[in-house]
Amino acid sequence: MTEVNIDMKAKHPIRAVTRQTGLSPHLIRVWERRYQAVVPKRTGTNRRLYSDEDIHRLILLRQATEAGESISQIASLSTKELEELVGNSNNGSDRPAVRPDSEPRKVKKSVEHYFKAAIEAIRLLEPARLEGILEEASLELGRPVILEDLLEPLMYTIGDMWNDGDIKVVHEHMASAVVRSFLGNMNTIRKHDGSPPRIIITTPPGQWHEFGALMISISAIFDGWNAIYLGPNIPVDQIATASRLENTRAVALSIVYPSDDPRVDAELKRLRHLVGEDMTILIGGRAACGYAQTIKEIGAVKVDSLSAFRKNLATLRSGGH
Repeated sequence: MTEVNIDMKAKHPIRAVTRQTGLSPHLIRVWERRYQAVVPKRTGTNRRLYSDEDIHRLILLRQATEAGESISQIASLSTKELEELVGNSNNGSDRPAVRPDSEPRKVKKSVEHYFKAAIEAIRLLEPARLEGILEEASLELGRPVILEDLLEPLMYTIGDMWNDGDIKVVHEHMASAVVRSFLGNMNTIRKHDGSPPRIIITTPPGQWHEFGALMISISAIFDGWNAIYLGPNIPVDQIATASRLENTRAVALSIVYPSDDPRVDAELKRLRHLVGEDMTILIGGRAACGYAQTIKEIGAVKVDSLSAFRKNLATLRSGGH
């Protein structure tokens, strides 16, 4: 078997990595954060730097997922095991080989495929096309993957593109409308019998971006909770009133933008006063880090991802804190 010569000291910025691997920066970061597929070095300014080994692994992972493998199942494999999986060690090809002990099967489209297709539909202002892409992805990828690996990075990307001037506000509004409708439909497709624990989900006053709240609402429903989604920009006294519903175990808030609104700090403190010390408050979203000190001060739990949110709910439901 031919050994791949990799210079472990060579370092590359993420732009070079995306060019060599064919993966978007956002998907690479998802694979890093959720699965530790690669662990890049960091500069003093917190920029990611990747080795040749990292790039090689990412190419192998891309090939394997394009062949239908699940990233969650293969991310922990060694580089040698990945080479054997895709047949790269034997044929040197840039495409995955079919394993000899496997029956022919339909190759699933990857998260990256749907991500790129969605961005293109947004750029072209084609809402029907974007809706179709999301519907197909939901059938092909499954709920956890589409929420955590597709929609979460997609909405962050749309925000970045709008802030950077790559798309106009009309593009952002179109995408928002389609995704909001798609998430709303997902939020009604599963109901639970009996009396599952209740969680109140919303965004605090001044926070109008509701995608994070919708996504955690869907995750909570599928994990067996009675998720009461109140919508965005809800006054804290109304949130507190909803929290008094029977069997309510937690209040979850999504904070996306801005990250430096002093009113949010004040409202979070007021919410803790109104709901009492015993109510669990979970706070996540892209801008939550801007309120980390207040979150800690009020005894709330800061969650950094949908997977972390689900772990906290599982702990809470089992009686933990």
